[in-house]
Amino acid sequence: MGGWKLEVMKMGIYMAFPVGLFHYFNQPQYFEEWVTKVKRDLYPPDDPEKREMIENVIRELQRRDEVKLLKALESETVK
Repeated sequence: MGGWKLEVMKMGIYMAFPVGLFHYFNQPQYFEEWVTKVKRDLYPPDDPEKREMIENVIRELQRRDEVKLLKALESETVK
């Protein structure tokens, strides 16, 4: 059908394509820029106000759980 020349060309493309992509995407300037952008998107810097709000909510939920537990224990001891 195509002969050996076509097969050699196809093999060259099969080998050059991944090597070319590897070379392009492993350039330090592209890699560093992309990694820092993704890292900032996934792990934004902590905001002290938001951190304090979250801690306050956690404390409030723990306090509510303790109150429920104490009420349950008091009702058990009264019986």
